Amino acid sequence: MNDIDAILFDLDGTLTDSGPSIMNCYRYTFDKLGFDCPPDHVLRSFVGPPLNQNMESVVGPELVADAIKHYLYHMVDEGVGLSENKLYAGVPDLLTTLKSAGKNIYLATSKRHPLCDDVLIHFDLMKYFSAVHGCNRDGSQSDKALVVAKALASAGCKPDRAIMVGDRYHDIVGAKKNGLQSIGVLWGYGSRQELEEAGADYIVETRTELTTLLLAA
Repeated sequence: MNDIDAILFDLDGTLTDSGPSIMNCYRYTFDKLGFDCPPDHVLRSFVGPPLNQNMESVVGPELVADAIKHYLYHMVDEGVGLSENKLYAGVPDLLTTLKSAGKNIYLATSKRHPLCDDVLIHFDLMKYFSAVHGCNRDGSQSDKALVVAKALASAGCKPDRAIMVGDRYHDIVGAKKNGLQSIGVLWGYGSRQELEEAGADYIVETRTELTTLLLAA
């Protein structure tokens, strides 16, 4: 691994286990619009990729805007996004150790502002990040490669001096498109096969393993 100046973290499935809240918001949305809800394994695959993309695959392009309104109402106004979200054990220790070692940490998520900020504040994680990058409030700029590019620009370092940490294929592909190394984590919502096929440079099973790898960077 090259010497690393910036570590970019995904949020959902990497730092927090937001799967239950996200899946329940999709169930709520499809029920409101009168659509049959996809099975759980499909909803599970929706954890991570952009919201607009997932919605369109079920309700079609004409109803995406309405679907997102229902989704965000349940997620934000009814508080599901925080009440059914959990911080993975060991994450604060991981971030504290990296910060104490002088590592510059950035968030790079397809989650919308201000939702990603709300999650970091709720779990008292904001203090670890040099900058937070999500997609726009309207869902634009949600492609992971665009989010990674913004985070890399704010870090002000060359691509070969940064690394992306995430649990899904789009985290790995977004990193590759920007010339970054990547680490796939197996406690989230992507399988080892998914991460390998996406081209992850490293794959780890535990937060301890990830900490060791990043401290050596």
